[in-house]
Amino acid sequence: MNGLLLAVDGGNAKTDVALFDRDGNVLGLVRGPGSSPHEHGVDGALDRIEALVIEAGADGPVDHAELLLAGVDFPAEVQTLQARAQARGWAERVQVANDTFAVLRTGTDRGWGVAVVCGAGINCLGVGPDGREARFPALGDITGDWGGGQDLGADAVWSAARSEDGRGPKTSLEQLVPAHFGLGTPLELAQAVHAGAIARRRFIELAPIVLAEAAADDVAAAIVRRLADEVVVLVRVALERIGPVPDPPDVVLGGGVLQARNELLLGAIDAGLEHIVPHRLTVVDAPPVVGAALRALDALGAA
Repeated sequence: MNGLLLAVDGGNAKTDVALFDRDGNVLGLVRGPGSSPHEHGVDGALDRIEALVIEAGADGPVDHAELLLAGVDFPAEVQTLQARAQARGWAERVQVANDTFAVLRTGTDRGWGVAVVCGAGINCLGVGPDGREARFPALGDITGDWGGGQDLGADAVWSAARSEDGRGPKTSLEQLVPAHFGLGTPLELAQAVHAGAIARRRFIELAPIVLAEAAADDVAAAIVRRLADEVVVLVRVALERIGPVPDPPDVVLGGGVLQARNELLLGAIDAGLEHIVPHRLTVVDAPPVVGAALRALDALGAA
């Protein structure tokens, strides 16, 4: 298997594994269930990845394996996963990092910049020209985070309830949110959630509704602008930590919410960043496994 590489992108919902050679020719590409260590434990996550590695065609150690995983947020987590992945014998050399590195590498080949990932949750990475890194724990509200599809959906449910009982302004979300779950009113939805008939994790399904309604509904637009503000402040803080930078930085956006390319959201992000620093804004559509593959090639000095 000499001369081959593995790229792994493991998220909460799915895992992509690519087997390819030093020229970038893809020999195997498979997708399977999520492999976040937060959800499945370290060994459980690696078991899921290993099944996909075998399915991709790696029947012996390759030269290098690049594992970029959601839920790997602290140095101790990186060290533990890297040691246990190395012990599995997939590759002569294993590199583990957070999946924000995949988005940054997909969106720029400069080696530095800022990446914001907005999927179920939100995370940010800044890398300076000198290699200095700015990271965020990204553990949700306990680390000060707001953003991503789950929070958009939760805010939609909150706003719909207040629209119904008069505590908040009227919004189209009052009808659309419960209708998504086959119900007639926000109160019926609240009762279903309270009784355990509908899981709160399903609120993420409401994110596309919020984005779609933002063009005509003030309440939905306010939720979207709040998300834009969160992205801008993440970029600002990341740049402060890695700065100063010699040139306008690449700001790379990824994850399902940002890949939807909502006009209001992207416009507000771009406008907010203009007040901070000249920049180059990019939304990446390629799956993060592409960034993992590029990092693996970088590690071997490939063209």
